[in-house]
Amino acid sequence: MARTFASFLAVLFLPAFLVAADPVPAKTVVVGAKAPTFTFKDQSGKVIDLAELTNKGPVLVRLTCGCSGCDKELAYFQEIDSAYKTAGLTSVAIFKEPDTKVAQYAKDKKINMLYGIDSKGDSWKVFDTKTMPTNFLIGKGGEILAISAGCDPSGLIAKKLSEKIAKTVNTDVVDVKGTVDANKKK
Repeated sequence: MARTFASFLAVLFLPAFLVAADPVPAKTVVVGAKAPTFTFKDQSGKVIDLAELTNKGPVLVRLTCGCSGCDKELAYFQEIDSAYKTAGLTSVAIFKEPDTKVAQYAKDKKINMLYGIDSKGDSWKVFDTKTMPTNFLIGKGGEILAISAGCDPSGLIAKKLSEKIAKTVNTDVVDVKGTVDANKKK
């Protein structure tokens, strides 16, 4: 009888053990990992390969949209692009919006940095994030150096990224927050 009861318990709890033993898939897009394989079409329709960009130097990938929060942050990220471009940084904004909306938005905001359109949100899947915006600083060669998620219209996220970028490209830190805030007052 005791054996039968033990067998019954084993059969009863075995499925629970098997389910619990299944490992939760590890997140692969993390600081220190290699950036995922990723291509996108830029504003001119040319296919850009992230690996080719990171072979040339560090890349800041910004998964974003044209909502009011991202719109307020745009000036900070355009300033990052302007401030560190000569030091070798490539900034890329990937918009999750329809083509025509982004084209008009880019024209209105005078976006002069590299950008692409991903209205289906495939890049969010590739970069394993649901948060918009999310920024990925990727070093030369493809290692993810920093990830910052969330919207911060005050410019503090951009300020922290600016500090990490300056260290990455071995140059002085540019106060992008101070510059943008000063320009707003003019």
